[in-house]
Amino acid sequence: MEKSTITEIKERFDKDVERFSNLETGQVATIDATISLELITEASKRIVPNAATVLDVGCGAGNYTLKMLSKVPNLSCTLVDLSLPMLDKAFERVSAETKGKVIVKQGDIREIDLEENSFDIILAGAVLHHLRDDQDWETTFTKLFKLLKPGGCLMISDLITQDTDLLNEYTWQIYGEYLEGLGGAVYRKNVFDYIAKEDTPRSMNYQLDLMKKVGFSKVEILHKNMCFGAFGGIK
Repeated sequence: MEKSTITEIKERFDKDVERFSNLETGQVATIDATISLELITEASKRIVPNAATVLDVGCGAGNYTLKMLSKVPNLSCTLVDLSLPMLDKAFERVSAETKGKVIVKQGDIREIDLEENSFDIILAGAVLHHLRDDQDWETTFTKLFKLLKPGGCLMISDLITQDTDLLNEYTWQIYGEYLEGLGGAVYRKNVFDYIAKEDTPRSMNYQLDLMKKVGFSKVEILHKNMCFGAFGGIK
C-alpha cells in the first residue's frame, strides 16, 4: 500500500484539533496514553531536574508540554508540528502555563532548522511512527540526539511493533479486540486502515538499539502494553 504523504498527514490533523486537545478523547485509540504521558514527563523531570528547555516534536495541541510544565514550571518551549491549527492551539494553551519563551515552528522535524545542543528534554508523543525506512529513522534519531544538551533526554511514547511475527500478530489481535470493545468492528477497521495507510511503526528493541547506535549513553524502557510503549534515552 502506498503510504500517506506528509501533506495528507498534515491535512488529517488540521481537522482534528479539538479532539486532540482533550486527553480523554484525543488518545482514546491509544492504550495507556495517560500512563505513558505521566511516565515520560516524570522521568524527564528526574533525569534533568533543572531543565530550562523542552522541544515537543509533533506537539499536536500541546498535551505533552502541558504535562511537562506541571512538573517543571516555566520551561522555554519549542513546539513543532505539521499542522498550523494544532500549533495555534498548542501555543495558546502552553503560553498560558509558562513564563518561559514559547516558539512554534510549523513543519517536519526532519527539515526544520534548530540549534544543536540546545534542549534539556525532547518529547516525542505518537509521532515517530510516521518515519519510513531505516535511513529515515537513523537520520531523525541522529538529529534528535544532536539537538539535546549533554545529559538531556529524549522521551518517546508511541505505537510499536514486535520483532517476532507470531507475537506481532498476537499483540495486534489484542489491540483489535480493545478497539472493538471501544467502538465495534467498524471502529477497529477504521483505526487499522489508517494505521496501514499512514504509519510505519518499529519495535521498541529497534528504536532502543538505534538510540545506542547514534550515541545515547543510556536507554530505558518505562512502560509497554501490547503495541504501545514509553521509553527513552539520555545523552
